Order: sequence, then structure tokens, then C-alpha cells
Amino acid sequence: MKKKFELDADYQPKTFAFKSEAVVNEIINRYPKGRSQSAMMPLLDLAQRQVGEEGAKASPPYGGWIPRAAMDEIARILDLAPMRVYEVATFYSMYNLAPVGKYLLQMCTTTPCWLCGSADIVKVTEKNLGIHVGESTKDGLFTLMEVECLGACANAPMIQVNDDFYEDLTPETMTGLLDNLKKGVVPKAGPQNGRNKAEAVGGSTTLKKVG
Repeated sequence: MKKKFELDADYQPKTFAFKSEAVVNEIINRYPKGRSQSAMMPLLDLAQRQVGEEGAKASPPYGGWIPRAAMDEIARILDLAPMRVYEVATFYSMYNLAPVGKYLLQMCTTTPCWLCGSADIVKVTEKNLGIHVGESTKDGLFTLMEVECLGACANAPMIQVNDDFYEDLTPETMTGLLDNLKKGVVPKAGPQNGRNKAEAVGGSTTLKKVG
């Protein structure tokens, strides 16, 4: 799914500043002298998380994303042309370059999840929220996004909500997940059918004893 990227949109703030210069410097100092540009990706992540923390307290709420002003500030800090930062930010899907909901629902529809019923998960989500893939709810709580494989194929179908994976979903458990999030309750991440991580659904069959 192509990411929205509008450098001059009305929602773009005019300025951006990191809350902690110490954290910025700690990130830069992880890398050898003369290689500070390597700090670009963690600084982009830091900016996105800072915006998300601020958005969680706003009314209506919003999730983490990276404004143009933040990218320009990173370019200034690292002494780079802004375009260098734009290139990286637009390449990686983990960076949001336009406002998103407080809960970013990334729906995996790649082959393993599709074979295990991801189409039904998308359908029940769209019906429950009253939006389609690529849209956000008017209350600012949810953005629905279709993504490629998230790497939890053994636990398909699954989705990612912000930083958390919710796996082994059914239309019923997906509905329950959404209802909890609407109430501000974040359910425990991981398999939603009681299995232990990626073990067989019937439980461990080998290596049951240690030593």
C-alpha cells in the first residue's frame, strides 16, 4: 500500500523540536565519528514516538507519525540535505508520514494469512469500524492499513496494532479486540486462541523435559 506523503499539506506543523537533547545525542554517539548519518533511522523512530505520545493526550487523539518539520530537523542535526532524510523515510513502511489513528491496525493479507482467513478479519474490521482499508475513523482512534508479511506466518491470521502482534485471530476475537480498544483497554498481545507463542495448537509434543 503506497504511503501518503504530502510535504505541504495543511496538517503539517511549521516546526518540530525533540523533547530531549540528551536522548538525541545518545543516539548519535552510538555511531563512529564521521558516521552520524547512521543515526537517521533511530531519530526518525524517536520523532514518530514523540508525536504519538503527544497525540495520545490530544482530543481527538492521534497516533505516531513523522512531520516534514521533524525530517528537516533531523537533516539539520545530522548536517544532511533534507532529501536524504525524505528518501529513507519514504522507503521504510514502519514510518508514517501522515497523521494516523491512535491505534494503527496493520492487516496482513499475504498468502499464509489469506489462506487462514485474513479476508474475513479485514471484512469484520471494516464493518465494525465503519471504514475501509486506507481510511481512519472520525474519532481519531483507528487507522486501517493493509500490509505485506509481518513474519508471524505460523500464527496466521494476524495483525499488528501499533507495536504489538495479535495472532491466531477469528472474526469473533477480532471483534473483541476492537471493542476493548474502543474502551481504552489494550488486550494482551500474542496468540488469541490460548496457544503458547508459536507452539502447535495442541501444545508441545517434544522437548517436554529439561536436562
